[in-house]
Amino acid sequence: METYHFIGIKGTGMSALAQILVDSGMKVQGSDIEKYIFTQDALERKNINILPFSRENIQEGLTIIAGNAFKDDHEEIQKAKELGLPFYRYHEFLGEWINRYTSIAVTGAHGKTSTTGLLAHVLDRNNPISYLIGDGTGKGSEDSQYFVFEACEYRRHFLAYQPDYAIMTNIDFDHPDYFHSIDDVFDSFQEMADKVKKGIVACGDDEYLQAIQAKVPVLYYGLNDSNDFHAKNVKVSEKGTCFDVFVRNNFYDTFEINAYGNHNILNALAVITICHYEDFTAEQIKEIVSFQGVKRRFSEKPLHDQILIDDYAHHPVEVDATIEAAQKKYPNKEIVAIFQPHTYSRTKTFLHEFSEALLKADTVYLCDIFGSARESQANLTIQDLQAIIANSKLLDIDKINVLKEHKDSVLVFMGAGDIQKYQAAYEKTFEN
Repeated sequence: METYHFIGIKGTGMSALAQILVDSGMKVQGSDIEKYIFTQDALERKNINILPFSRENIQEGLTIIAGNAFKDDHEEIQKAKELGLPFYRYHEFLGEWINRYTSIAVTGAHGKTSTTGLLAHVLDRNNPISYLIGDGTGKGSEDSQYFVFEACEYRRHFLAYQPDYAIMTNIDFDHPDYFHSIDDVFDSFQEMADKVKKGIVACGDDEYLQAIQAKVPVLYYGLNDSNDFHAKNVKVSEKGTCFDVFVRNNFYDTFEINAYGNHNILNALAVITICHYEDFTAEQIKEIVSFQGVKRRFSEKPLHDQILIDDYAHHPVEVDATIEAAQKKYPNKEIVAIFQPHTYSRTKTFLHEFSEALLKADTVYLCDIFGSARESQANLTIQDLQAIIANSKLLDIDKINVLKEHKDSVLVFMGAGDIQKYQAAYEKTFEN
């Protein structure tokens, strides 16, 4: 039997894809750094062998799938090419794999992981499906009708896909180490739209998505009543958010979600729209209320008199949305933002936007910038961000006890680097 070897198997997309192949009856192994990464838990549960990086891992008979984070000079990639082994980059392999199913790509600057997870949850309750979520979660089924997957725009990798359907959540300027303007980002999404085979579901509240030209039908969703699917009569309670959905201004049904904030309503509308288009009933779609979220997206944990929230937010729009959700769920508590900027290029580009978003919290703590291996350090420090956020404080992990001063509060740990180590260090202070 053919064996697939994943170079960088602990990456979120790579881990999910490895799980899908194993579930589909394939033989899988992989290699990565020896440091613990949360994605390896699922791999170990499926008995996937994880090796330390080494040229010796690469042998005849393997098919290689390499993570996009690794350049061609990586020792294992070099050995694979020396041996002439079948070789794919992650997005190249995925682009071929999805052709086995009715494929639904979920893309956008923000919200794609949560939307992918929510759609996979609803479909999985009603059909055998396969899915790949950007939090490292993957599932394969040989009887799958649908394949739901997250499609990332970074370096235009999503252009390797020709999905049957695409959900487009929004277009925004991000990844300034690659994209040079919002127009450059828009052009990449337009190219993606040209590759979709059956239909596009897009957020009509987004001015850039309104300008997308498509060869296939486009259904728009949003909070504005000009959309094909729109939400009205939004009500927030301790259980979550309830809203009515109208289809072309005709009442369709009332839905509930176990989440807060307009961004979560929009994610739900995207799922409702595609499921309605695929002839799922309203009762089937109402499974959205039982969705418990994806990893590192508003993940809550009570600790004594505080609520700790772990969130992947690393763009100003995401930081704003996460703080808004916390305020809506806990309107009578102090919201404390603990933010670790991710990459120097993003921090420098959005310095003032980060300031505006973080100032919506009651208290702000800042952690050192988490640099990327893709960039050299810019002429920038965390003090530059602190200087424009009134009363913000720098957080030293060795003095993490300071967070205990915020009684009966919500601590929101945000970032795409290793912000989890701050939360872990804080939790550990209660063990003594």
